[in-house]
Amino acid sequence: MKRGLLYRINANRSLLLMIAPATLFFFVFNYIPMAGIVLAFKQFRYDLGILNSPWVGLDNFKFFFLTGDAFNVTRNTLLYNAAFIIINNALQIVVAILLAEVGSKLFRKTAQTLMFLPYFISWVVVGAVAYNLFNYEFGAINTLLKSFGMEPLDIYTTAEYWKYILIFFSAWKVVGYGAVFYMASILSIDKETYEAADIDGANVFQRILHITLPSLRPTILILVLLAIGGIFRGDFGLFYQLVGNNGMLFQATDVIDTYVYRSLLVNNEVGMSAAIGFYQSVLCFVTILATNYLVRRTDRENALF
Repeated sequence: MKRGLLYRINANRSLLLMIAPATLFFFVFNYIPMAGIVLAFKQFRYDLGILNSPWVGLDNFKFFFLTGDAFNVTRNTLLYNAAFIIINNALQIVVAILLAEVGSKLFRKTAQTLMFLPYFISWVVVGAVAYNLFNYEFGAINTLLKSFGMEPLDIYTTAEYWKYILIFFSAWKVVGYGAVFYMASILSIDKETYEAADIDGANVFQRILHITLPSLRPTILILVLLAIGGIFRGDFGLFYQLVGNNGMLFQATDVIDTYVYRSLLVNNEVGMSAAIGFYQSVLCFVTILATNYLVRRTDRENALF
């Protein structure tokens, strides 16, 4: 017999109550603020408010693209995030496999704990550590170079170094955290499969190649797809706390998020900030749709939708 909506709600009230906090969180902080998109098409005035501020159409978008900054910040955001996705996921998989192959439970738990700790360290603290490492006058690296009679490196005025510094700190912070997901997938693999491979004479590399990696494929696809969905969203904490407002590094380190921050708080351009944020969201939306479509064409079962 077909049941009504109220009956189904009452029957599943426990499950609905469990998801209610998460639903409320996303509704309040993700869906309601979407009404602010209207600011992207207005010249915001504090005395008139959002609704009464004058419409300017696409002028905020035109200003962003005509300044010449649009291509640079979009390219930086895309390339940095692509590097983070590739390098961080590769390192997470390698770490997870290495830990899974270690026989000692004590060593595995200790290593996991030590690698997990950086994830909980604030980017503000990481920025302070980086400054004490790279400072030209008294930084640890330059102090070491001087002790060997070498010339110090002016890292905070050389943009080229920061491409590698940002990638390093990103990996250092998240590899331990991400490896947990892959470890969980590896530990869920049927142990009889490995035992059968051992009986057939497979060595450790053959087990990893023919059992572990194929079994990790669904997890890899899901995590990569989720990461690609935010490929045009830079990690604001990483870029701002390590680079700050150092204009000499903007060409190589400026991403959409830091550009929006400066437009809003430094230049007080509310309309342009909203326009750039809207542009960023559209890029993320199109990217996740395109990537999911490609995955569905090749492996329908592992697509997000």
